[in-house]
Amino acid sequence: MDLMDHIIVWQQNVNKSRNCQHNLISNNDLINKGISFIALQEPTIDHNGYTLASRNWIPVYLSMHQSSDNPSRTVTLINASIRSDTWKQLEFLSSDVTVIQLSGRWGKLTIVNIYNDCNNDATMRLLMEFHHKNHSELMESTNRTVHVLWVRDFNRHHLYWDDPSDVRLFTKDALEVAEKLIKVVADAGLDLALPSSIPTHKHNVTKLWSRLDQVFISDHSENLLISCNTQPDQREINTDHLPIIMELDLTADIIQEEDINNFRNVDWDEFHKELRVQLANLPQPAPIDNQEQLEHSCKSLTKAIQRIIVTQVPVTNITPKSKRWWTKELTQLCHQSNKLGRQLYNQRHDLGHAIHRAHVVASKQYQKLLDQTREHHWRDWLEKGEDPDIWSAH
Repeated sequence: MDLMDHIIVWQQNVNKSRNCQHNLISNNDLINKGISFIALQEPTIDHNGYTLASRNWIPVYLSMHQSSDNPSRTVTLINASIRSDTWKQLEFLSSDVTVIQLSGRWGKLTIVNIYNDCNNDATMRLLMEFHHKNHSELMESTNRTVHVLWVRDFNRHHLYWDDPSDVRLFTKDALEVAEKLIKVVADAGLDLALPSSIPTHKHNVTKLWSRLDQVFISDHSENLLISCNTQPDQREINTDHLPIIMELDLTADIIQEEDINNFRNVDWDEFHKELRVQLANLPQPAPIDNQEQLEHSCKSLTKAIQRIIVTQVPVTNITPKSKRWWTKELTQLCHQSNKLGRQLYNQRHDLGHAIHRAHVVASKQYQKLLDQTREHHWRDWLEKGEDPDIWSAH
């Protein structure tokens, strides 16, 4: 059985931006990085209630997705190569929390993807109830270990994780609501995985950085944490949150994709020519008098056709792909924007530095080209599309 060597989780708030989510998954960058799960907060949701994904990712929506009037504020994407019989969704009746559980020979890992509203503590109360109600599911496993991971946009400030010198964040009210969060985390037996004082959020107005996004892991699972840090050079566009990547020393069972015969690109004249040769090598047709003769004739004919398929039908090797409209120019602009984003992060305390303006210009240029490229691709396809193409798309 094939295995994914490590489990890698990518967490990010994409601010409901379609362009941001396109930039994240429409190329195959995260597949190449070996990402196992993408935990999105405030994902883009279209008018039909679906998020943006590609064939490399399986979206897992809220338990009450489309059955609630409240907008879905979390979606978890699972790498499609992970065996579907090794994970399941656990029910959590909220528009702000998605829970999945992965099983392996090592035990169970529960990933709780959370958006915490900055105006109330309802989600934290539900999380506490969920852990108490599902204690056996989350924390018990016969002869195996169990692990819990919370990845979330908490919208809370505290000295425990923010920069202690940034006193503007630590008002009495802010500390009081943060203490409630700390109590819930302690009650669930979790510890902070993302080191303290690492900022994750840039305020759109003040341009100042703070820590809104957190990662918590079971206190007995910290030895499995290989790394957990932000990615300043992968901030993406149209979002004020940095992505967080955490790597765990756990494996995941994966499926190996098989090659697929591409019958659409067959040279049928050559196929028929080879078919005549193969059929000529079979015994002359004769009446079939019993079941044994029927089975023998069918087996011989099937083998002949299979030999022709091997030699005459080309093979399509399924590999991770970008969206069809993705271009090298988009990749170059994406890399340039990410490079400037990293430099901006290094100069985050100097708001007058020229890098801030340069990053804004590069991001807008990249976003404009992304919009134009996607629109032009589909417009051209619709104008030039023929019946077989349209039927395939349907």
